Amino acid sequence: MSNESPLPLRQRIVQVCLFLFAAIAISGGTLQMVLGQPETTPRLDNVHRFLAGVYLSTGFIFFWAAVTIRQQGTLVYLLALGVFLAGVGRLVSIAQVGLPEPAALWLGYLIPELLLPIVVAVAHTGGLRTVLARPAGH
Repeated sequence: MSNESPLPLRQRIVQVCLFLFAAIAISGGTLQMVLGQPETTPRLDNVHRFLAGVYLSTGFIFFWAAVTIRQQGTLVYLLALGVFLAGVGRLVSIAQVGLPEPAALWLGYLIPELLLPIVVAVAHTGGLRTVLARPAGH
C-alpha cells in the first residue's frame, strides 16, 4: 500500500486513538513533572516526577506510532496494553483508597483507559488483516 492512498477506517481509528493518547500523555506528563506531588514527602515527590517523565516520554512514542501507523504492528498492542494497565492501576487505587473527588472527573479518566485500548486492539487487528489480505501491488 502506498503512502498516498487513504488509510483504511480501522487504521484511522487506531491513529486517532494514538494521537489522543499522545496528547494526554504529553500534557499530563509535563504537568505532573512541573507540579510534582504537593503535600508529600521528598521520596514520594521524587517517584512522582520520575513517573511523570516516563509518562511524558510515552506520549512521544504514542505520537511517533500514530505518525508511522502504516508500519506499526506489535507496538500498537503494547501501547494499548500500557493504557489498559494504567486504568487497572486506577481501579486498584479506587478499590484500596477510594474514588477521588470530583468522582465524575476520575471516572472520566478511568472509562476511556479501560475501553479505548480494546477499541485500538480490535481495530488494529482488523486493519492488519485488511493490509495482509491485499494482493501484492495493491
